[in-house]
Amino acid sequence: MKIYAISDLHMSTTSDKPMDIFGFTWHNYLEKIHADWEEKVTDEDVVLIGGDISWAMDLKDAITDINTLVGLKGKKVMVRGNHDYWWKSISRIRASLPETFYALQNDSVKFGNRIICGSRAWCTEGSPDFKEQDRKIYLREVERLRLALGSAQKAQEEGDEIYCLIHYPPFNAKRENSLFTELFESFGVKKVIYGHLHGKDSRTDLKIEKNGITYYLTSCDQTDNKLILIDG
Repeated sequence: MKIYAISDLHMSTTSDKPMDIFGFTWHNYLEKIHADWEEKVTDEDVVLIGGDISWAMDLKDAITDINTLVGLKGKKVMVRGNHDYWWKSISRIRASLPETFYALQNDSVKFGNRIICGSRAWCTEGSPDFKEQDRKIYLREVERLRLALGSAQKAQEEGDEIYCLIHYPPFNAKRENSLFTELFESFGVKKVIYGHLHGKDSRTDLKIEKNGITYYLTSCDQTDNKLILIDG
């Protein structure tokens, strides 16, 4: 089993939201992702999708977007991004998802000796877009992440490793510690996968090591529209 990751697909099959208005990197990007996916992934593998999945405003249209991934191999694990406005009732989402798709919301799923937990997270203190009104949401998201990690820890057996899938970067541009990174360290997380960052001005280190944890940035425009190998 191999584990891959990608995020920020921003699909819009039922609405006119072309991403190529943001630059040439987005030209035919979904076709490139599909081609790379088909080349790499087998039925035994897992693909983590770190939020901003669909531009849809309701679940029905989001499922239409998600269904474009049905023909691709592997088990697909998703978390909510800040643009996933359709992501409301987790029970309705899970009931609507195609087979081999998993939606995480403050909980976890286990494949072999790898446990994937997930939550949306939020911008952190010291980030340019962090305002005082963000503090309440930030603290709430910390508690939601704690629930996800607690779920993973409860499922953990000897030899298992915990990976965490979130949408927002868990630290600011200076890579300073945050309440998120402190949680990862206290729960013994091995790898963290995130997205959200786009464009030339984003922090473009796709992989960094910090306090014994490997962090992967997987926004598709930063990865050249290719899946990133996380494990295997």
